[in-house]
Amino acid sequence: MQLYSPWALSLFLILPVLAFLLLRKKRTAAVKFPSLVDMKNCRISWRIRFRPLLLIARLVCVALLIIALARPRKGTVLSEITTEGVAIEVVADRSGSMQTEMDYYGQKLNRLEVVKKVLSDFINGNKKKLAGRSNDLIGLVTFARYADTICPLVLSHNVLLEFLKKTEIVRLRSEDGTAIGDAIALAAARLKRAEEELRQRKAQLLQAGEETLGEQQAGFKIKSKVIILLTDGVNNAGEHNPLQAAKLAKNWGIKIYAIGIGSSQAYTTIQTPLGTYKMPIGQNLDERLLKAIAEETGGFYGRADSAKTLEKIVERIDELEKTEVKSIQYTQYAELFSPWTLAALLVLVLEMLVSCTVFRKIP
Repeated sequence: MQLYSPWALSLFLILPVLAFLLLRKKRTAAVKFPSLVDMKNCRISWRIRFRPLLLIARLVCVALLIIALARPRKGTVLSEITTEGVAIEVVADRSGSMQTEMDYYGQKLNRLEVVKKVLSDFINGNKKKLAGRSNDLIGLVTFARYADTICPLVLSHNVLLEFLKKTEIVRLRSEDGTAIGDAIALAAARLKRAEEELRQRKAQLLQAGEETLGEQQAGFKIKSKVIILLTDGVNNAGEHNPLQAAKLAKNWGIKIYAIGIGSSQAYTTIQTPLGTYKMPIGQNLDERLLKAIAEETGGFYGRADSAKTLEKIVERIDELEKTEVKSIQYTQYAELFSPWTLAALLVLVLEMLVSCTVFRKIP
């Protein structure tokens, strides 16, 4: 609790003066007696003993009015958080070539599994340089011969991480391929409609009673739009030319960071009736195309030969695409002078009532 007009408390200095004046008040009424000897021998009644309480009540009434004049009030601190974040579409290759093994800190995993682990650290954070993208809008697009939206752009990343965890390499030969152009075009279209989808989702959440999530998305503003493209192949499927899709993304204000995954010493493990064998895989990565895509949109291209280099590229993207969180605090006050005024009125009424009844004096 605080006082809006604390200077009003200086009026307490008049209370001793007021008490002195009330005590020095001259008595004009009197009753004449021939002798006061018998009166002095009379016992003093309780009414006489407690009559100074009337003076105290009057002073208490004035003190309560002074406090009310100082306007006590209680403030509630409210905060409004606005996030200027990045809308990110992760575009991951899940074609058959991603089955090639890759070293992940001593473990032999296929390229897609390594990509999933590094992306999880990028989204959720790790104990190293990645703090996580908790305030960003992130979606997931995967592609082989066909591009698919696996997860729409979301601020709550638990669902996104579950979809990422369940992403697998294509199994049917008819679905295998590398449609880089289609994947970029799909991700760019998703980012272009990001603001509209955000407004629609907010309205749906509020209508469903999810006020907290609705307010969280209401305070989000898209600062920039980014596509993170991860592939290990050459564009050999799809309807869209990758460079034309990149130009379309550029026109929509979208930046593409391209990551080429591959190594000249790559191999895959195959099972045969005679045992397990490691078969070398030739490099089939169109770095020239990926560089052109990144440069066209203002991003950069990075080559990831191992999990460590992939993490460094992702850390660089994390450094370049910063998120700003602005918190505005304001205080809402509730006036509390009414109880003090009411208490002063009750004390005054009680003082007047007892002075006219129990402590009434004649004349």
